[in-house]
Amino acid sequence: MAPMSPFTGSAPRTEDWRHLRLTLDQGVATVTLARPEKLNALTFGAYADLRDLLAELARDGSVHALVLGGEGRGFCSGGDVDEIIGATLAMDTRQLLDFNRMTGQVVRALRECPFPVVAAVHGAAAGAGAVLALAADFRVADPSARFSFLFTKVGLSGGDMGAAYLLPRVVGLGHATRLLMLGEPVRAPSAERIGLISA
Repeated sequence: MAPMSPFTGSAPRTEDWRHLRLTLDQGVATVTLARPEKLNALTFGAYADLRDLLAELARDGSVHALVLGGEGRGFCSGGDVDEIIGATLAMDTRQLLDFNRMTGQVVRALRECPFPVVAAVHGAAAGAGAVLALAADFRVADPSARFSFLFTKVGLSGGDMGAAYLLPRVVGLGHATRLLMLGEPVRAPSAERIGLISA
């Protein structure tokens, strides 16, 4: 991976994010998904904020690690059923492609960060939330964590957001096939046993 150019444009760092919280402390950026009333379900705006924030942090030479977490009872319950899933039914092909590209840009930005990314998972990490955790370098989970790659349960490809690429590299082809095809939840002890979580 080529290092990020240290040269930036004239725009200052964004200080106010609508769909997440950012704190910086001694080189560690903590990004918290902040919709606890919806189990941090992702909206179009949340995806866009993550995409743009990750690009900013990658250019910031003072950031040496990133922790991604969720506020409230869970990490991230995936795409918001009302604000994304329902809206996609009314989209034309171009709009759907734009949305899919944006979700891919978020995953790619996580993978290409020039510093380690740690997903701090508690409660649900489902659908897109499971893939956000999967895209991190490390997944640290508490006993309440449960991962669900739910795409096939809602009629989508099990490989959504790059899951079919990333998951076999983390847990092996056999476990990845089972998780992506069946969409069954994996609780923290089993996730640790198959290598889905680091600690």
